[in-house]
Parts: sequence; structure tokens; C-alpha cells
Amino acid sequence: MSQPQPSSASSTPANDAIIQKAKRHLLQNYKQQPVVLVRGQGTRVWDADGREYLDLLGGIATCALGHCHPEVVAAAKAQLDSLWHVSNVFYSQPQIDLAAQLTEWSGLPRAFFCNSGGEANEALLKLARKVMKDRGTPERYEVISFDKSFHGRTLATVTATGQPKYHAGFEPLPAGFTHVPYGDIDAVRRAVGPATAAILVEPIQGEGGVRAAPPGFLTALRALCDERGLLLLVDEVQTGMGRTGKPFGFMHEGIRPDAISVAKALGNGLPIGAMLCREELAVSLTPGTHGSTFGGNLVAAAAANAVLRILRRPEVLQDVQAKGEHFLARARALQGRLPPGRIQDVRGQGLLLGLELDRDVAPVIGLLREAGILVNAAGERTVRFAPPFIVTREELDEGLAVVERVLAAL
Repeated sequence: MSQPQPSSASSTPANDAIIQKAKRHLLQNYKQQPVVLVRGQGTRVWDADGREYLDLLGGIATCALGHCHPEVVAAAKAQLDSLWHVSNVFYSQPQIDLAAQLTEWSGLPRAFFCNSGGEANEALLKLARKVMKDRGTPERYEVISFDKSFHGRTLATVTATGQPKYHAGFEPLPAGFTHVPYGDIDAVRRAVGPATAAILVEPIQGEGGVRAAPPGFLTALRALCDERGLLLLVDEVQTGMGRTGKPFGFMHEGIRPDAISVAKALGNGLPIGAMLCREELAVSLTPGTHGSTFGGNLVAAAAANAVLRILRRPEVLQDVQAKGEHFLARARALQGRLPPGRIQDVRGQGLLLGLELDRDVAPVIGLLREAGILVNAAGERTVRFAPPFIVTREELDEGLAVVERVLAAL
């Protein structure tokens, strides 16, 4: 069977001209797929030559309501017509309204706004150190995180990330971080020492291959933190804002973290992140201890308010859960139809899903793109799906049909 080629053959004249300009001027720090996306609507995007794609990646779990959702567009446009930026020297209504919505939804009563998931995780790390100093235990500054985790690109958050490939070239890394096997509560317990301040964990390791924590693991971490006087910090950058079928991933175990980070889907593509925490911790970040010039920007906050109003409609997350179950069932059926071992594992929760293959997935992702389906890699062997919540079952089936054709032809 003939196969489309996943290399530069997918580019066409308008794409090529723009890509060549990018290669002349952009820092070449990304492995970008050779298409230039210029328009989007719902679950579909179009490249510079007018070719249509089904977007099952959603800006990497970011465009939860799809591209150009009319309610979000209207909210952002209305704010653009009134006021864009005043800095955090002043109060602003959209930011305050967003804080009220987020704290009510999460059960964590204080919010700090920033621009990205990395910044939100940086705020978590600073909070942990400051709280321990305010408690009179400045020797407690270390954070335990997990192998295969991913927490951001700042120097501190990349050090918290449990993947050595992201550390390479940036040594010496900041002190104060320990990595243990994900899901191993005994390893965590052994790692806790007199200098430990906090545990930082993802409910599902997105960049680590879409790997969910074992049942009971977050509950055990909460109990350990209570026992040893540690902070439980939950990275909800990918799992938050309904991605798993509940507002936040930690809610599947009914625990209450000390603080969480959110970003990605919060602004449906506009840059905004947040750190949410308990009242008794918030008092440690007094005026001057932390800040952000653009954090809580009025346009991004207005869009995020619209996002939250939509996501908080009960039927929306019920639908996410149902579609996720549909996708997992169909993907597992596909696993049984393909040659044994071609799909090693099917995993995920809600609409954050991964297919682990028996090979490097980069060529597979190129072939899927050639066939009109956009996904990306989570690790070397896992194809990640993080479609908009508005995706239909028919579109999920459409995507899996293409996956089946591509994998069967390998």
C-alpha cells in the first residue's frame, strides 16, 4: 500500500514561503510540523494553502472550546473595545471576576494570575519556600517531584521536571529538587527528609506519555503531607479546566491540595495562567514578594471568564467524560484489530488520551498529518490526543479510522 510522506512533501507553495522566512528569523528551538496554520473554526483548522485538518490536539490541551468559540471571541472583543492593560498596580473587574469563579470552582480561596503554566508552577515553588520560612523552618526548601514529569521551562521548573533530556546544557541546576518513581508512595516516603518542603505532582503526566497516577496515589500523598507537615502542590496545567471530566484532576480522589497551577485551557488559547492556594498559605505572599506585569491581563481574563461560564455548565463536563469513554473503547477495539503489539497501550482520562506504539511516533504523526489529522507526541512512543471538548463522537471515530489506516500500512 502506498503511503503519504510525512516530510517536506506535506508543504505547498504558500506554506513553504512562510516556513523559509521562519527559518531565517525564528530561533530554531522547536521541532515544528511543516504547515502554517492560518485559520480555525471549531475542531477544524486550515493551512496557508487552504488545506483542512481535524485538530485532535487543541493547541496541546489548550483550545478546550475549539477555535474561535463565539462566546469567547465576543468577550475578548468587548474588552478590546474598552481597556487592554492597566498593570497590577490597579484593580480590574475582569481579573476579580475570574478569581471569584476559579476559587469557587476549585475550592481554593486565593488566586494569583500569570501568563503560562511554567509561571504558575514557578509561583507554586516560590510559595512553598516562603511558607516554610514563615513557619520558622527555613531549612525546609526541597521539593519532591517525579520521574517523567514535566513542569515548565524556567530554570526552576525545568529542574523540577523529571526528564534529564530537558536538563541537558543548563547545568548546574538549582538545588532543592528530588525525583522519585511516579506512583510509588514508598519511594516518596523514603525521599522525605528534614529539608523537604513540598511534593509536586501531576494527576496525569501529559508530557511523560499520558500516564495517570495509580488509584489512591494522590490520597496517599495528601496523607503523607499531613503527617510530615509538607505542602501538596498539584500541577493541573494539562488536566485542569475539565480536561479529565472533572473541573480538576485532583477531584477524582476527593482530596484538597494546598495549591494548584492552571493554564492552557483557562484562556482557550489566550495566554493566562493561575496559581490557586489555601487561605493560610496565601498570607505568605505579601506585597512585593511576587508579581507579573501581564498576569491577569484584561483581555485574557475576559476571555477566561467566558471559558469558565461555559465549562461550568453541568452538561459540558459530563460530555467530556462520555466522549473520553467512547474514545478509549474505540481505541482499545482498534488495538485488537491491528497486528499484535502495534499499539502497546491505550490510556488516559476524559479527553486527554494516549496511544503507546511499538516504535518512534514521529513518522506516524507525520503520516497522520498528511491524512488530515493533527496530533503530537508525548514522549518518544506515545501519540497524544487532547481534542477540543466540542469534538463529536463522529470526529473521534474519523480520527481513529485514519489512525487505523496509517498503523495498518506501516
